[in-house]
Amino acid sequence: MSPTSNAGILPLIYEPAFEVPEEDEAEIQAELLQSLKHISEVTLKDSGHATRSVHAKSHGLLRGELRVLDNLPPILSYGLFAKPATYPLVMRLSTIPGDMLDDSVSTPRGMAVKVVGVEGERLDGSAGDVTQDFVLVNGGPAFSNAGAKDFLKGLKLLAPTTNKAPGLKKALSAVLRGTEKVIEAFGGESATVISLGGHPETHILGETFFSKTPILFGPYMAKICIVPVSPNLTELAGASLNVNGKPNGLREAVIDFFKTNVAEWEVRVQLCTDLTRMPIEDASVPWPEDLSPYLPVARIVAQPQIAWSEGRAKVVDDNMSFSPWHGITAHRPIGSIMRVRKAAYEMSSKFRAAHNGLVMVEPQNLDQFPE
Repeated sequence: MSPTSNAGILPLIYEPAFEVPEEDEAEIQAELLQSLKHISEVTLKDSGHATRSVHAKSHGLLRGELRVLDNLPPILSYGLFAKPATYPLVMRLSTIPGDMLDDSVSTPRGMAVKVVGVEGERLDGSAGDVTQDFVLVNGGPAFSNAGAKDFLKGLKLLAPTTNKAPGLKKALSAVLRGTEKVIEAFGGESATVISLGGHPETHILGETFFSKTPILFGPYMAKICIVPVSPNLTELAGASLNVNGKPNGLREAVIDFFKTNVAEWEVRVQLCTDLTRMPIEDASVPWPEDLSPYLPVARIVAQPQIAWSEGRAKVVDDNMSFSPWHGITAHRPIGSIMRVRKAAYEMSSKFRAAHNGLVMVEPQNLDQFPE
């Protein structure tokens, strides 16, 4: 068995006892669903169209492929990455709010990836499907909340602001971006300031995205990240992008990039080697990379294409749902935040389907994906 770090530390084998439900976790989940449903109901009332409770606005809807690397060591050869193969995928780039805000309200960015044609024993609720989803957010490897209870507290702060005072949100975002710059000048960072609109005005294609919460990786436990690696993406890391006066400036930048560019990202895995310093139930603790570095397992490649269109939005934004619980048992989500999110994703999907008159079906292939 190959080591995962220079120190030769081996990953821990998962045991069910590693997962410890929070007190009143069922009640926390019920309140979480109530808050998310409130967001969906408010946006539906105002727009007449049901959208996601969070990450409602898409900025890029891409077709690509995932290429599992050759000659992976046995310790990394599990689940989707068990053997060299190439899979078609859909990638959705978004921002966090549940309302459709101008891009000058600068909030954290998300990447959702749906890999199609995946074999293996399925997670509960996905029998007959052939997809594996990864749902990631930028801003570093740790989550802003420790567990489900903290996650609910944060959502309760944001839910009442849905579809209220968009002009004030733009002004507040400009102030918060300045505040964040001051904090960062002194070597810090505020997840709260960033989440409320203080995210730097940068190009979304230069971002690295993290699962932040763990999943199984065969017999082990891991976190995932997707990192830009082609030079045309890496040069966009931290690159400023002025979207003031451009309500859909992020989307326009993505569309413009993919008119002529091929993009490549690397999928990397960080295996858990120490439960004390790499906890499963506290997602706010970054797993130290000196204990276990992120290791490459696959490449994602997207060719030049129309990176967003109304046709693609109907297929992806309206008819597809992304959830880490769409997948195989080898990559089952773990930890309290992941557990309560399962019902949240299901509720959001069913709400959109019911109010938009649609049936959500996981794709068996991408043959009919709009070009």
